[in-house]
Amino acid sequence: MSDFKYPKQEKLKKDTEITLLFAKGKWRSCGNLRIIILKNHADLQTENVKLGVSVSKRYFKKAVYRNRVKRLLRECYRLNKDLFRESFGDKTIAMLFWVSNELPEKFQDVETEFIKLCQSQSQKKSQSV
Repeated sequence: MSDFKYPKQEKLKKDTEITLLFAKGKWRSCGNLRIIILKNHADLQTENVKLGVSVSKRYFKKAVYRNRVKRLLRECYRLNKDLFRESFGDKTIAMLFWVSNELPEKFQDVETEFIKLCQSQSQKKSQSV
């Protein structure tokens, strides 16, 4: 049974971790979702997954809409945490981005893109082995 929580320990907040992520991370895209990932790096202090979400002011001028999309992204991670860990590993920091100016109509739309992103990563992982 999975724990469907998003505790403080799993939130990407430290400036040093974020700068390290942008300096050495790898980008992946699937539909309107983009993710930057850094796995098993020597400078990582964490032993578990840390995730942050971001929506650009360029796409959504009003904070109400940006916050709505960020809530949806966090909820996708929270509900599909096991799939995320299976695809990207345990000692990982990542940041999710929404890169479209279209507001998602339903939560299921965002969730399917998140699942596709995780599955495409696990397929790449299995092909390289």
